[in-house]
Amino acid sequence: MRILWRSITRRLRRDRAGLSSLIFLVVLTTVALLAPWLAPFDPLDVDFEHVRQPPDAQHWLGTDKQGRDVLSRLLFGARLSLAVGFVSQAPILLIGVSAGCLAGYRGGRSAGLIMRVVDVFYAFPTTLLLIALMAILGRGFGSLLIALTITSWAGVARLVRGQVLRLKQAEFITAAVSLGAADWHILWRHILPNLSGIILVMLSLGIPGAIVAEAGLSFLGIGLLPPAPSWGLMLSDGFSVVRSSPHLAWAPAIAIGLTMLALYTLGDSLADALDPRAN
Repeated sequence: MRILWRSITRRLRRDRAGLSSLIFLVVLTTVALLAPWLAPFDPLDVDFEHVRQPPDAQHWLGTDKQGRDVLSRLLFGARLSLAVGFVSQAPILLIGVSAGCLAGYRGGRSAGLIMRVVDVFYAFPTTLLLIALMAILGRGFGSLLIALTITSWAGVARLVRGQVLRLKQAEFITAAVSLGAADWHILWRHILPNLSGIILVMLSLGIPGAIVAEAGLSFLGIGLLPPAPSWGLMLSDGFSVVRSSPHLAWAPAIAIGLTMLALYTLGDSLADALDPRAN
């Protein structure tokens, strides 16, 4: 495993796009964590004397329809968007990887049942299912995490199952079975470590998917509850006055676009680095 990770690190260092994306995400995460100290104003402070004020020396990105500082809300919105992206992946990977390992390694009726459940979830359009779940569960951070988990674990399970089926044919797994190793031992000590690379790629691609989903649902008014400084809520508020105050829409749109570009570029770079056919 050490040799594998050294190879991945070496290949990633040669990929300028992937390395630049990684640096951007590290800076973004640092800024988000330091938002309470970096933000010039409280993101929830209302100032009706400076409503929809264009960018100036005091408010670098202007103010919104309630006089709140856009830059401060953008910084705190990064915390919220990254929290949704990262926190949502924990239950998704836990359920998806567990189900995929069970279906791929054990086989039999349990595998058939798991894959039929996966097929049921694949039968529903993800966006429509997300909207329906949010309508049922109600708006809020917890409801959003539950909805994202329900709509995303099946894809992880299907991919992991395919990888486990391939690994089962490897000689080191055959040797472990012949030595009498328990199933849980083989899964924990041999299969899961060899899945770490593909899990990392799924994580790098799942985070932007969750962020986009939150932004889209909040834009539609069924995501997070205002006055939370969410990029999606900011985009929704700015879209209604985009002609007269374009800065209210452009600021969150650019933030979402750059973050998505960096995450997807990093995901592609990790996938290339994990390709054994790459030099």
